[in-house]
Amino acid sequence: MASPLSATAFRDAIKREGVSVVKVGSWRTHNRNHKGAWGPLRGVMIHHTVTTGTAHSVALCRDGHSTLPGPLCHGVIDKTGTVHLVGYGRANHAGSGDDDVLDAVIAERSPLPADNEANTDGNSAFYGFEAINLGDNVDPWPEDQVEGIARAAAGICRAHGWGAESVIGHSEWQPGKIDPRGPIGKKGGPALTMDKIRARVAHLLDDDTAPSKPSTPSQPSKPAAKVVDLSQLITAARRDPAKSGTPVAYAGARIVEDALAAEGLLARKYVDGHFGSTTVAAYRKWQQRCGYSGAAADGIPGRASLDALARKRGFTVTA
Repeated sequence: MASPLSATAFRDAIKREGVSVVKVGSWRTHNRNHKGAWGPLRGVMIHHTVTTGTAHSVALCRDGHSTLPGPLCHGVIDKTGTVHLVGYGRANHAGSGDDDVLDAVIAERSPLPADNEANTDGNSAFYGFEAINLGDNVDPWPEDQVEGIARAAAGICRAHGWGAESVIGHSEWQPGKIDPRGPIGKKGGPALTMDKIRARVAHLLDDDTAPSKPSTPSQPSKPAAKVVDLSQLITAARRDPAKSGTPVAYAGARIVEDALAAEGLLARKYVDGHFGSTTVAAYRKWQQRCGYSGAAADGIPGRASLDALARKRGFTVTA
């Protein structure tokens, strides 16, 4: 059983995973708590909006419509992977679903049973994220958006001490629902599935450089300090191949890649622990932002530029 995170803890849990967050109006107090329970929380549910356009989608999810008042979720995830916080508390997103599915989520048991009943209130039990997509099985999911979904979900799971099995799709909860669905990356690309999202969440939660899990589900502990060894980082920048999937020279490179992504200098699909050519190019841009040029901005980290990034993004540099 998990009490809801505070609004601040919820926001910070997402941001700590390297996700950009936009606060929309009085999101902290915009909810449907007067209509029913909010908690105990059991997991994270992913939806698609069946809309296009960030502004329109965010407004709809915040305000709802005549037959379904808002908020319709807690966060809207746009095509870039940014999370727009539109409400906090009970939201009209999950509806009634299958009690057997809820039991499996609580036990973190997979595979999930078939959702063939609608007998349990999901609005009280799940955090909800709406991701912008038409849901027509044609509109593609950019890789940055898929990464944003996984990271937002991982942040909440980490804060509660949950595993990846606590993340489900609307289609797995309520009979007749299909979301989320569609191709990844481009029209005709591989299909987005909740198994793929959960696999990425599991990878994020298993990452040794990520914040540690809390000691108690309802009170998230302070994340472990993030430390980057400059000498090992330089070695990684000079030795890591550009292609992902091969051995990583230094796992701490992931911390720097997360920071570069948060600065908008590195696409999140390249945040993989490999300090390859793409990361070197991103770090070169950071050096230039720090005022370096020419040979001084070669993409190989130096103490001054790395200290500047560490101060801004909350990690420590050792020699």
